[in-house]
Amino acid sequence: MSAPRILIVDDEADLRELLEITLLKMGLDVDSAATLETARAHLAQTEYALVLTDMRLPDGLGIELVQEITAQYRNTPVAVITAFGSADNAVMALKAGAFDYLSKPVGLEQLRVMVRSALRLQQDAAAAGQPRAAAAPVALRLMGQSDAIQALRAQIVRLARSMAPVAITGESGSGKELAARDIHAQSARSDKPFIAVNCGAIPEALMEAEFFGYRKGAFTGAADDRDGFFQAANGGTLLLDEVAELPLAMQVKLLRAIQERRVRKVGATQEEPVDVRIISATHQDLHACVGKGSFRQDLYYRLNVIELRLPPLRERLDDIELLSNAILARLGGSEQPARLSPEALQALRGYHFPGNVRELENILERALAFANDGVIEVGDLALKGAAPGEAATAVTAPAVAAAVAEDLPPAAAVPAPAAVAVAATQAEDDELPSSLPDHLDDIEREVIRRALQKTHFNRTQAAELLGISFRQLRYRMQRLDIHAPE
Repeated sequence: MSAPRILIVDDEADLRELLEITLLKMGLDVDSAATLETARAHLAQTEYALVLTDMRLPDGLGIELVQEITAQYRNTPVAVITAFGSADNAVMALKAGAFDYLSKPVGLEQLRVMVRSALRLQQDAAAAGQPRAAAAPVALRLMGQSDAIQALRAQIVRLARSMAPVAITGESGSGKELAARDIHAQSARSDKPFIAVNCGAIPEALMEAEFFGYRKGAFTGAADDRDGFFQAANGGTLLLDEVAELPLAMQVKLLRAIQERRVRKVGATQEEPVDVRIISATHQDLHACVGKGSFRQDLYYRLNVIELRLPPLRERLDDIELLSNAILARLGGSEQPARLSPEALQALRGYHFPGNVRELENILERALAFANDGVIEVGDLALKGAAPGEAATAVTAPAVAAAVAEDLPPAAAVPAPAAVAVAATQAEDDELPSSLPDHLDDIEREVIRRALQKTHFNRTQAAELLGISFRQLRYRMQRLDIHAPE
């Protein structure tokens, strides 16, 4: 069996020779071209495992070759060589379909890593006997048969072939981390680590050490050397969940790490190379954050090379039955899973689901406690009488208010229909609110503010005090327009 063949396209003879020697030492066959015309002639005659092209050539631009290969030789990965600091060219090439990029001066270790990743793609496609996109397994984590979710899965399979950064957007609870895990699982990096980081849950003072690691003695408590998230994900994928929560100072350091593919541990004097694919996720509008000055524009363009939007559950209501059955089977464990009555299923299909799939899980878990004979009825769902999108707020706000007012432990803040009745009896009969949803929002806003003040705006402690998760608190703060004091 012949060795995989690589095509190098560059008009600098010295660089071509360096790349050829490196690849030959890896046991690969190499062809070289100094112009686009020569490269096109090679491509017409030979099938390549990877094409590596410079961005500027005597008779045109490397981006033209990227576009042609993407259109005509879909199973051939193509990578570009960009001048030092030319981040815009790298982003443009990735958007055009490039598999990856290298910056001048070319780091030979980075070159070897990139070539190995490209070869894994080719081996996967050859093993399947057809293009990877067609051969990808269908057992993805994102469940559903609606048109929206099937189109999303097709996008994920295509994105898995690239090294380009992906920005996943979608409402809270829509499955952004599941999509990121699916991209990783379908990629040539699937046998390497997948590390998910919640950027909003790390104290700002510890961020650099958590992301890049630290040396022994770098600060008080640093008893041993420790790797950071980048080192832990080396060779694999790093998910930056809720990336909009990163402070500006950390954004600068993250941008450099992504561009240079090197990180320096706290307390170290030397940088070390890392090979990590970056996927970011947020429920916020990053473009709007750039406009407000809370997110760096250069980092936005670096992360948002390819955007993947996850549809909210209300846009794929046809999937509710399939999702509900899967959730109930998981919640039931080894027992016979409960089932939804036709009326209960219809009620779910008519609900707005502001919390998306995560809210569906919570609704079904609560309903199981009230269901009789393994059948969930409409009344068990606790959706009755709630306007679309308002049910969750109507249930939880009074319960949380009572818990904070009486300094009860977090368990007392578990939402229950009885809490709504208690709160209602405490209101003055002759002063009913003109808008119940607005009135409940005011109550919840005041309670959350009191909890934040009590914890000096430590959101993690405030969430524990209120008996809700950090994500739930963050979602409520955004919905109710609650911000940290300037």
